[in-house]
Amino acid sequence: MLSGCVSDGVGTNYAAVSQRFGPPKPGHSRIVVLQEKRKGLSMAFCACDVKLDGEPIGKVIVGSYAFADRPAGRHQLIASELMFPGDTTHNFVIEPGRTYFFLVKSSERHDSVAGVSMVGGLVGGFIASAATANAGNPGPADFVALDEPTARTTLAELQLVR
Repeated sequence: MLSGCVSDGVGTNYAAVSQRFGPPKPGHSRIVVLQEKRKGLSMAFCACDVKLDGEPIGKVIVGSYAFADRPAGRHQLIASELMFPGDTTHNFVIEPGRTYFFLVKSSERHDSVAGVSMVGGLVGGFIASAATANAGNPGPADFVALDEPTARTTLAELQLVR
């Protein structure tokens, strides 16, 4: 299940969106992936295409979120970014009737490659990509599980992605 894009530039209240779509079907849970708004001048962000079990759920950028409902059991989140050499994968298990929240943060490798690319251009980016190829996380993002109160507070300021 995906939902439409918000066009007025104002954050969509997650509670209202959840109410509109209703709860997940029996035996299912909701997975919400979000990227919080940045405070200050930080380059630590990614524009990640997020897939859940191989199916796209949206491009999660700064200040946005996407969600999907899935049956209980094992699942995998995948984050990729255009022109970034590698994907992030996160495997997890869900129980029926719950909502799971994951914060997308730029990975250490992403920040290193982006920083060197800003200074050294495309060649610097290629060198940084090669130098960090053996990083623990080869992808552009880290998925961090959030507790529900923290997630709902953060979601109040975010927009739903297409």
